[in-house]
Amino acid sequence: MSAYEMVKSSQEGGNCKKYGVPFYGASFIPRNAIKSEDKDKDKDDVVSDDDGSKYVVFSGGGGEGRSGIPNALIISLFHSPSNSLSDESVNKFETGDELPYRIAVHPGGEGVICSLPKSCRWYEWEVSKEEDELKVSLIESEKVLYELEHIGQQLAVTFNHDGSLLAVGGEDGKLRAFKWPSMESLIDIPDAHSSVKNLDFSPDGKFLVSVGSGGPGRVWDTSSSTNKASLPKENDEVFGFCKFSHDTLNNEFLYITAMRDRGGSIIKWNTTTWKRISSKIVVKDPISAFNVSDDGKFLAIGTIQGDIYILNGNMRVHTVIKKAHLGLVTALAFSQDSRGLVSASLDASARVTLIKETNNNGFNIWIILLIVLLAAALYYAKTQL
Repeated sequence: MSAYEMVKSSQEGGNCKKYGVPFYGASFIPRNAIKSEDKDKDKDDVVSDDDGSKYVVFSGGGGEGRSGIPNALIISLFHSPSNSLSDESVNKFETGDELPYRIAVHPGGEGVICSLPKSCRWYEWEVSKEEDELKVSLIESEKVLYELEHIGQQLAVTFNHDGSLLAVGGEDGKLRAFKWPSMESLIDIPDAHSSVKNLDFSPDGKFLVSVGSGGPGRVWDTSSSTNKASLPKENDEVFGFCKFSHDTLNNEFLYITAMRDRGGSIIKWNTTTWKRISSKIVVKDPISAFNVSDDGKFLAIGTIQGDIYILNGNMRVHTVIKKAHLGLVTALAFSQDSRGLVSASLDASARVTLIKETNNNGFNIWIILLIVLLAAALYYAKTQL
């Protein structure tokens, strides 16, 4: 297809599975996390993903009452050649009455931090070898995050690009940032927003952007703990998610999603002047999840209707997956190679979408050939008259 690839049905095919748990968080597990120690070798064995196998982790559950629905962190396996997620979870780590909400996987492969109703907890990967196959599971770490105990529900949790900084944003509007793993406090703002919705670090870790309910978005200087800039709303905008990115020339900018009466839009900001560069309405429905690939080439949007939109860096639609999920999309995350997108939903389903780059040059050549053939046919028809 010329402008974009349209996938009309979501629940068809092996790349969409239901795991019996309403999901709130999702992420690919870094390849360097999947390793096992072998005493007979000098180096750790690291699982090869040459066959397209990638592990993903999800968080969710039924909440305190549970009603028969467990609260758990679930690991699954995606196989690219067959475009399929494992039918059953590779590992399920249940968390009792505590609902695991948002998760942030450490970029260095150390583990995953998870926000629970009253605190944040750190989990580590455990890899074992059975019949020459590596088995991945989670264990609760001996490392207790005392600074994040009894702080209430955190709605946003994120690491910076190299995993040296951690930020969390609370339902109570409090914003915290720390050095990792020392947990030395960098930012501690009690009223950053009425409620913090989303956070992201700039690639160099110098800035932390936060958006929340009420008021503008805010840019924080991580070295001085000061408010560097405010990102004002226009008209009836309601900010939802924020994400730093870059173009092919490595120029940095910031994306913020917003809801307006006409639909969900993406605003692009200059990261030097902190002024708006552009704004474009991209979907009619409210945006419930958002992410950007590490290479900056793709943006992903999930809606409350369960649809997924993948956009190019120029905001043109690349792929639309209507009804990718039957419930609203709660989480989106790109793979390390930026060519896989994992999504999760409240309907207890998860899927991985493989992204193929379109060949615009090839398309143009076919158009030219078609025009040439039509011209030749017309010329031939005239000569026969």
